[in-house]
Amino acid sequence: MNRLSLTLTAALALTPIAASAHKIIAAVFPSGTQIEGEIGFSNGDMAKNVVVNVLRPDGSKIGETTTDADGFFTYTPTEETALEFRSDLGAGHVATAEMSLEDVARVMGHTVTATEAPVSQAATDAPVVAGGLTPVQVAEVADMLRDELRPLRREIAAYREKNDLQTILGGIGYIIGLFGLVFYIAARRRLQDAGKGAQ
Repeated sequence: MNRLSLTLTAALALTPIAASAHKIIAAVFPSGTQIEGEIGFSNGDMAKNVVVNVLRPDGSKIGETTTDADGFFTYTPTEETALEFRSDLGAGHVATAEMSLEDVARVMGHTVTATEAPVSQAATDAPVVAGGLTPVQVAEVADMLRDELRPLRREIAAYREKNDLQTILGGIGYIIGLFGLVFYIAARRRLQDAGKGAQ
């Protein structure tokens, strides 16, 4: 029985245990003439008042910004280049998010690719009107939508993390269950063998 106890102890010691770790959530997206982003953790905590370095593809720093109390930040691009947003959150956590050259070009109001359809001069001279709204009203509606969608994006990211964690914990539980079944069968055989030896 001592060998069984030792085997059980070794198996439990080697079984992976779920840690209270959390993933970093970092995202950037076009927001009118700016780039908006958020940094936080999968448990819902946001990275408050942290410096976000803005880097070129070669790793050189082009600028920086700071997150607000909700973990959000904005950055106005000054160069038409792909960007990486990087923030050191301490304890080995580094948040990174990237924006492609095409997205940066759109934010800056430049042509994205040469394959886009040419726009006629008459179309560029006409005032932009969508659904009877003036350009100022369209901008205000866009700002309102961005503000309303922020919490939704955060909830979706937390939901994804929760499901990932549930899958991991379910897998660990399955492995522990298999170990338990193996030890139960082994113990039962030992008892049967001990019973046959005593007869």
